[in-house]
Amino acid sequence: MTKVVTRFAPSPTGFLHIGGARTALFNWLYAKRFGGQFLLRIEDTDRERSTKAAVDAIIDGLDWLGLKWDGEAISQFERADRHREVAEQLLASGGAYRCYASQDELEAMRAKARLEGKPMRYDGRWRDRDPGEAPPGVKPVIRLRARQDGETIVEDKVQGKVTFANKELDDLVLLRSDGNPTYMLAVVVDDHDMGVSHVIRGDDHLTNAARQMQIYAALGWDVPVMAHIPLIHGPDGAKLSKRHGALGVDAYRALGYLPAALRNYLVRLGWSQGDREFFSIEDLIAAFDLPAIGRSPSRFDFVKLENMNGHFMRAAPDGELLETLIGALPYLPGGPRIAAKLDAAKRAQLAAALPGLKERAKTLVELVDGAGFLFAERPLALDEKAEDILARGGRLHIEALLPRLEAITDWSAAATEAAVRDYAGEQGAKLGIIAQPLRAAATGRATSPGIFDVLAVLGREESLGRLRDQARAS
Repeated sequence: MTKVVTRFAPSPTGFLHIGGARTALFNWLYAKRFGGQFLLRIEDTDRERSTKAAVDAIIDGLDWLGLKWDGEAISQFERADRHREVAEQLLASGGAYRCYASQDELEAMRAKARLEGKPMRYDGRWRDRDPGEAPPGVKPVIRLRARQDGETIVEDKVQGKVTFANKELDDLVLLRSDGNPTYMLAVVVDDHDMGVSHVIRGDDHLTNAARQMQIYAALGWDVPVMAHIPLIHGPDGAKLSKRHGALGVDAYRALGYLPAALRNYLVRLGWSQGDREFFSIEDLIAAFDLPAIGRSPSRFDFVKLENMNGHFMRAAPDGELLETLIGALPYLPGGPRIAAKLDAAKRAQLAAALPGLKERAKTLVELVDGAGFLFAERPLALDEKAEDILARGGRLHIEALLPRLEAITDWSAAATEAAVRDYAGEQGAKLGIIAQPLRAAATGRATSPGIFDVLAVLGREESLGRLRDQARAS
């Protein structure tokens, strides 16, 4: 088998969107699966729309997802001289020609095509015309002398055999009149020079594949293996948009998703291995292959992503999840405030609370929110439900419990639970009825991890201080 070389070639005109991230992931997995290389090429030839901020966002997104490319990222714009060289080579061989059609002539072709309800195709008027007839002062474009008869067949590893009539593929522009190469030429030259063996990209490029194959043929170059993957749609089956979740990868990080969970979710959008849902990255590399990619568009579902993220959080070792959470704090809502308070003592408390917190959370944002009671300052601000619990007789229970809890010297979850159980028994009340006011007073909320674990994590002095604050408020 030829050495596998894949590439991800985004245009830096915005963030790394979710569809692009999946394309990068498929290319990365395929290269890893077959011991090959995964390359990164920034297609920055559109100088007006390409920005450094967008390049940085793409690189940051790939880094966060753990998709490390081989070698240096390549700038397509910086290779423009090489693209022009190949265009001149095609001119010399007769595979291309200079076209002097004016903008008015091209607009007339477009208008005629519109009237006929057909796509605009250049009519080849300069294909065999003597350049000596060129009008003065007109800078020509260079066009490919494409085949006009027969068919171009794309043997696609996902879409199967796709046939295009060559009469439907016109003589595309290779070099613009200002000497700048077009996307079509640049992609072919770059893929060839980079040794790309497999082009894995969205199926919106399928027609481009046929056009690019004609450039390969004119140059006598081998065509890479093609695999055009279906696009991602929203839950309603419409093309994925921002309202569906077509956000940048940076937004998913800020929403509290784990890279492992997002990778797992994205790879399952279009690729499957039976009914299996969860994969380690090693399992994905071992199993991934192109024939298992379906031809139908996948539907993005935030509920499934959240559930998958919750699974990965619960399955993560506590120490690993703690490091992931701390590393993510700068990007999460409320995270910087917690990061500023995270001294050694608070870090230890967070580590102790994590097993209980992660059982109730599906994202790191929910984990941060759940851990908020650790970093709250006295007197605690109570949410509406907590205030209602305490106002409806809860503070009376806190007052009655305080002497019993203050008598505990060996502070632990077991010790506080025993004291509260004794009190509940004496009152003829269920444990939960007494635990609710404790939770409200200790955390400021009506929900939290187990209240006795909370008291243990907070420690004796902080727990008693919070309870006294609410007892005094009665």
